[in-house]
Amino acid sequence: MKTKTLLLHMCCGPCAEYPLEALREEGFTVSGYFFNPNIQPQKELDRRLAGVRKLSELRDFPVFALERCDEQVWRDFSSPNKADHCNYCYRVRMFEAARFAKENDFPAFTSTLFVSPWQDHEALKQAAEEAAEHYGIRFEYRDFRPGYRQGQEMAKADELYRQRYCGCIYSLGESNYKEKILKQLDLSADA
Repeated sequence: MKTKTLLLHMCCGPCAEYPLEALREEGFTVSGYFFNPNIQPQKELDRRLAGVRKLSELRDFPVFALERCDEQVWRDFSSPNKADHCNYCYRVRMFEAARFAKENDFPAFTSTLFVSPWQDHEALKQAAEEAAEHYGIRFEYRDFRPGYRQGQEMAKADELYRQRYCGCIYSLGESNYKEKILKQLDLSADA
């Protein structure tokens, strides 16, 4: 029997808990790819990456990672429409995940973003399908949302950092937790 391998694009440790378990139950050998240049500020990216690395150790699976945020790219992209920002972000991350998967001999990829009840699944799915077609690789769509709460409980039990905003500067500004997050990150509200 041939082993099924898959690259799992990871936005953070907590969102990876349930998808990783579900994919393994389907017989996949999973490797992670933490690629999220949208996450701001750098301290936040570092906290999320630490959580991904901890999960990698706990669940014994390899993770590749981009370890820097790219604030200027996201600040340069401007639109009065929030959906435009999200769609741009989905495309950047899905195209990079597909490129990385193809160049590293993974036959397929998917993303932990599909576990979130707050993501636009249709826009995200479209971006992933376009990326898969562009790079000639398979996109494994899974609607992981039914396992969202279970994954959050797993993350809590594993003592992973659980963030309160998507990661970009726009979502931080919309967050009810903005002041608390900025204080945790040792940043002023003016940052």
